[in-house]
Amino acid sequence: MQDHLEAALAHIAGEAVETTCAGRTDAGVHALEQVVHFDTGARRPLSAWVRGVNASLPANLAVLWAQEVRGDFHARYSARNRCYRYVLLNHPVRPAAGHGRVGWFHLPLDVERMRAAAKLMTGEHDFSAFRSAECQARSPVRTLSTIEIERRGVYVVFDFYANAFLHHMVRNLMGMLIHIGKGKRAPQWAAEVLASRDRAQCAPTFDAAGLYLARVEYAAEWDLPLGARSRLTSPEVVQQ
Repeated sequence: MQDHLEAALAHIAGEAVETTCAGRTDAGVHALEQVVHFDTGARRPLSAWVRGVNASLPANLAVLWAQEVRGDFHARYSARNRCYRYVLLNHPVRPAAGHGRVGWFHLPLDVERMRAAAKLMTGEHDFSAFRSAECQARSPVRTLSTIEIERRGVYVVFDFYANAFLHHMVRNLMGMLIHIGKGKRAPQWAAEVLASRDRAQCAPTFDAAGLYLARVEYAAEWDLPLGARSRLTSPEVVQQ
């Protein structure tokens, strides 16, 4: 999607535009509140960077707002926290209308067991056991502040909050939580996998379909008009 956005921005700017995103999203992963910065010498009203750019974007991509910022702002490095949401259909029958928008697991899941495991993962840790072999991060250390897990009818919604994430980190955490939730492993296994720092000790990487970059948080000094919240990934929305 980044190439589509850069082409649309270049159309408005009248010059080539390179963008920097707050967080990466792999194929099959959705972004609802991605934050992007770019430099340009073009002077345009803010409306042109929103409505004008949207006129050149594909239907599944839209700019929500635009704002001029100081030169030292960086979409990625100025971010303080990120939230990824995973929407999982926990039902014997696979999703139909929600195909590609929600994950799916057919066996019953015990939310309390998964919550107990999630508590063992919070804090600053070396998450080597949950990073992909292709991860290019210089350090595997991340601060995972919380994992919220809530059942909503036939859906289970997972919210992961951290200062930053490793490549496939959330999907690997999901694989572990599913193993625990279905009773294959005890909650304490989460701590054992974390301590091992060995990717081979963890469960397989879970499907990307239900994963959303739902929120990127910045210090108040930037005064960014962040308005799109993770309500857009509610089960009520993806079910329709």
